[in-house]
Amino acid sequence: MDELKPYAVFAETVAAGSMSAAARRLGMSPSAVSQTIRALEQQVGVTLLHRSTRKLTLTEAGQRCYPHCRQLLDAARAAADSLALARDAPSGELRVAAPVGFAAHIASALAPLLAESPQLLLRLLVDDAMIDLIDARIDIAVRVGRLADSYWIARPLCELEMILCAAPAYIERHSTPNSPHDLTGHHWLAFARDAVEPEESGSGGATEGLPTLALDLHGMAGERQRVHVGVRIVSNNHLSLQQMCEQGLGIAPLGHADVLPSLARGTLVRLLPQWRFTPMPVTVITPRRDGEPAKVRAAVEALKRYFSTLPGVESA
Repeated sequence: MDELKPYAVFAETVAAGSMSAAARRLGMSPSAVSQTIRALEQQVGVTLLHRSTRKLTLTEAGQRCYPHCRQLLDAARAAADSLALARDAPSGELRVAAPVGFAAHIASALAPLLAESPQLLLRLLVDDAMIDLIDARIDIAVRVGRLADSYWIARPLCELEMILCAAPAYIERHSTPNSPHDLTGHHWLAFARDAVEPEESGSGGATEGLPTLALDLHGMAGERQRVHVGVRIVSNNHLSLQQMCEQGLGIAPLGHADVLPSLARGTLVRLLPQWRFTPMPVTVITPRRDGEPAKVRAAVEALKRYFSTLPGVESA
């Protein structure tokens, strides 16, 4: 857009009152300012300024042209200011995507940032399905579990401890499992992505015709056991699984940080606490690191601070 520069130089010269003053503002020499305006006059075929040793005076054509050039200059400065604001201070709309079970954590993590940044707006897209980050113009996405390769930037946020939970009413009806081997005789709830659909021919035994869930458990002494259980209820929504688990419909592997309030209230109890799962990685995904706006940098740091102090997670 080099053809716009002469109009900006003309507007700055009129606003400054002299070519030398305009040159100082623009970081140019007075002769370069003069040559730029002269070239513009030759290009358009009219004189814009009457020059004298004492002052500059607008011609009639210059008077008509100047307001438009002034708007051009003001718009360019406003654009530069808006970019500087995006770079230096959290502002504008921050678009965050997160799984349903993480919605409460996102709100708690970003609340301090929103309180201290009045120019920052939040649009939170909560969905356990993989939202198209490009189509939805996502600034930050929180992902739980192993990630597929992509050209987005992935930064470890924390590791989420998964635990086995059931409602007290379910335990009263079906008894408490005391070892991994006891788990096969129970009703199970599982996230759709983790459940394996049965073969058409059937797998035989107690899990025949049911989706199956593989549980890889680690004991306190370092021993490992893998148990395959039949899944009675499958959902693509972690919050729904937790709610059904609290209703006594079965056992479910759930995020420790997500169920802390339910454990405290007694609506859920933890099973086999001496056996652990491999922690689930939680990752923050952003489009790129170079040139990140302040809102993204501040939000990522706010998420890291929050999860570094949250029980039931390990810092990445």
